[in-house]
Amino acid sequence: MNTIDFSPFYRNTIGFDRFVSLLDNTLHSGARTQSYPPYNIESIADDKYAITLAIAGFEEKELEIEVENSVLTVKGKRVKAENTSTFLHQGIANRSFCRTFSLAEYVEVSSAKLANGILTINLVKNVPEAMLPKTIPIQSVTL
Repeated sequence: MNTIDFSPFYRNTIGFDRFVSLLDNTLHSGARTQSYPPYNIESIADDKYAITLAIAGFEEKELEIEVENSVLTVKGKRVKAENTSTFLHQGIANRSFCRTFSLAEYVEVSSAKLANGILTINLVKNVPEAMLPKTIPIQSVTL
C-alpha cells in the first residue's frame, strides 16, 4: 500500500490541519470501512444535504444521532428479542451499528426522520453573515 506524506502540508499551511487530518484518515481508512448499513448522501441544494440510511427493523428507541466536533455519529443498538424462529436463511442484517460522517464547517443537522426502514438525516450549511463574500464599493475622489 502506498503512503502519502502529509508533513509538507502541516509545515506550509496554517489553519488547514483539520482538513489535512481528515484527508489522511480518509485515505488510510479503506481497510476498516464498513458496508452496513447501506447509505446515500444527496445534495438537495447548494446549502442542503441529506443522508439516507437503510435500517430495516430498527425502531426510534434503538437509534441515536449525535454531533460532536464536526462528526455526525449514527448508532443503532439492537434490543435482544426472544427469537424462537429457526432460520433456513437469514439475509436481513440484525446487528447493531455505528456509522460516522465528517461534516464540513458550518454544516449542521436540521432534522431526522424514520419511515419504512429508512432513516433520513437532513443537513444544512449555515455560513455566518460575517463569513459571506461582500462587495466593497469603490469611491471616486475628485480633486
